[in-house]
Amino acid sequence: MKSIIIIPARYASTRLPQKLLLCETGKPLLQHTYESALTATLPDSVIVACDHNKIFHAVQQFGGHVRMTDPNAPSGTDRIAEVAADLDDVDIVVNVQGDEPEIAGSAIDLAVQMLIDSPDAVMSTLATPIRNRQQLEDAACVKVVFDASYRALYFSRSVIPHPRGGIREEHFTQSPPLFYQHMGLYAYRRDFLLRLSRLPQSGLETTESLEQLRVLHHGYSLMVGVVEDATVGIDTPEDYRKFVERYHAAEAVSSSHRQV
Repeated sequence: MKSIIIIPARYASTRLPQKLLLCETGKPLLQHTYESALTATLPDSVIVACDHNKIFHAVQQFGGHVRMTDPNAPSGTDRIAEVAADLDDVDIVVNVQGDEPEIAGSAIDLAVQMLIDSPDAVMSTLATPIRNRQQLEDAACVKVVFDASYRALYFSRSVIPHPRGGIREEHFTQSPPLFYQHMGLYAYRRDFLLRLSRLPQSGLETTESLEQLRVLHHGYSLMVGVVEDATVGIDTPEDYRKFVERYHAAEAVSSSHRQV
């Protein structure tokens, strides 16, 4: 099955203006994400779906593939669907967010493989164990529960599952893990992606403000792959500063190894 990665890239950003073009490392943030996506082995290629000439030209400058999309597209999903509509030979489309510079190629491959192995599923996504109470109770941390076959049962901003006797510290160390954080990487079957925006929203989706609940509401199967570590998205100046520090530290280690 042929798969492709599409990175939706918006120029505007509320908390960190023009974040995808920040380049304190010597490369735009978007380039880091692009290069990380290229480390996946199953997808055939990577395309950036952008909404602004500055991003378009930045991607061209670092040698990436880029398509201009409707600046008024309501979501990243609509943006990647616009590009996927012209890719008749593609079976699976992976949505990698542009502000995920440290996304692992193996995580992308897992999302693709889950659709290859589950012919009845239309989407796949990823999750990672939650190991502390603060993260579990944070509404910004989306939780997911899934069945024995790794099919998603529900996503929520609330604590799920909710222990009847209360949350205890041992819940965070048990094996297998009890709580999982949903990670915002998706793989879609192309034909379903092109239908998704036409599916009516559900009350669950609007209540939780989680688009993936639309898929479950309409009875489709959504697979969940488990990875050990969460990818850190760049949403704030502090997030970016820490990424730059990690990047320079890794470069220093790499340089010392080359010298040896």
